[in-house]
Amino acid sequence: MEATIFPLVNTLYQIYLYMIIAYILLSWVPNARDSYVGQLLGKFVEPYLSIFRRFIPSIGGIIDISPIVAVFALHFIRIGILAVLDFIL
Repeated sequence: MEATIFPLVNTLYQIYLYMIIAYILLSWVPNARDSYVGQLLGKFVEPYLSIFRRFIPSIGGIIDISPIVAVFALHFIRIGILAVLDFIL
């Protein structure tokens, strides 16, 4: 059981990390977030990013560093989940 849960958690982490990175990159292309892919990624990623945007203001009103903090937090969440699973299993 342990051999299947840890890779699953890591795979889900990687998928969500790539979704966040793709969503950030879409913000650099004009009107890309209005596309079908941009809207689909927004539905999955924006609720998570909005948590950090409430507390972390953008620098100069232009540069949003909340996705960087969100990625670090996601990494620590993954480590915490793996530690709890390692303790339980």
